[in-house]
Amino acid sequence: MPKIFRAIGAMTGTSMDGVDLAFLETDGRQTLKFGPVASYPFSDGERAMLRSAVDAAKYLVGRDDRPGPLKPAEDLVTRRHIEAIHDFLARERVRSETVDLIGFHGQTVLHRPDRGLTVQIGDGAALARAVGIDVAYDLRAADMAAGGQGAPLVPVYHRALAEASGAVLPLLFVNIGGVANLTYVADGQDPIACDAGPGNALLDDLMRARTGAAMDADGACALSGKVDEGALDVLLANPFFAQKPPKSLDRNAFSAAPVAALSTPDAAATLAAFTARAILAHLPFLPEPPRMIVLCGGGARNPAIVRALGDHAPCAVRCAEDFGWASQAIEAQAFAFLAVRSVKGLPLTFPSTTGVREPVSGGALAWAGL
Repeated sequence: MPKIFRAIGAMTGTSMDGVDLAFLETDGRQTLKFGPVASYPFSDGERAMLRSAVDAAKYLVGRDDRPGPLKPAEDLVTRRHIEAIHDFLARERVRSETVDLIGFHGQTVLHRPDRGLTVQIGDGAALARAVGIDVAYDLRAADMAAGGQGAPLVPVYHRALAEASGAVLPLLFVNIGGVANLTYVADGQDPIACDAGPGNALLDDLMRARTGAAMDADGACALSGKVDEGALDVLLANPFFAQKPPKSLDRNAFSAAPVAALSTPDAAATLAAFTARAILAHLPFLPEPPRMIVLCGGGARNPAIVRALGDHAPCAVRCAEDFGWASQAIEAQAFAFLAVRSVKGLPLTFPSTTGVREPVSGGALAWAGL
């Protein structure tokens, strides 16, 4: 019988909201037993430090370089994960010695597949030593070294979720974080996946610049505005949307310049529509239309984006919670699942998800006792 690992997944997404943790018992294949989840938000000052790191990372030429604000930001990410995991274990009354593994994503500050460069900050070895649990980390590098895009990584977990749920296939998972990505799951096929567009990134940046808010809470601003179809057409004319999957992109790959002259509500409405329409622009690349779209990630809680998807999608649009899944926790669960697959040498990515030449595993392992 395959070994069942007790694993914690730790995820900080491109929205830079905070540290998401999720407990999962899994064999890295079909067994999925969900445990507690928790989120630990970053403060405004911490988000500002991470944004400075993202700005500085534009000039990186080596993935291990940490000039300027990158080293303090990496120390911050590591420290916040240590604090979060200690609190999580104490709150859930779980002893560290009963946890086999942590899957640690780190904070992405640069993702440039055209340069073969992806950088996630956070010290996996320091995390392992501090919490006393082995840590699997740096899960993107092997894929890029083998000719892949290095993203998205979650599709193999999406497939496991779909198969475990018994949902009618084909099914399209849409994760809306700072960047939106999608996974198409069909019977007897490797998943098809790609990054699909800006997710929450442009809308979050707009709200911070114009109102000081971290996001458009409950989509209130976007719902009060009107979509500018001319600006939306300009946004959708980006050549990225004509490229077939697999493909991936950086958080800062798109510009909000087309909405610069609009009122804040109209700009927000247009950017929410852009996120939705960018996702749907990828449906013609799929082998057949999905029977259902399942939303997860922070954007699944934005009614303006959800409404825009529902208005234009050719099938039902459901939230992960409708299936008993926690949409905010799916990526953290995925990194627990990926960590187990990493230590077992199972593939994390496939030609149909990242463009890698052949299915590839990956990741580094930091031992708790070293």
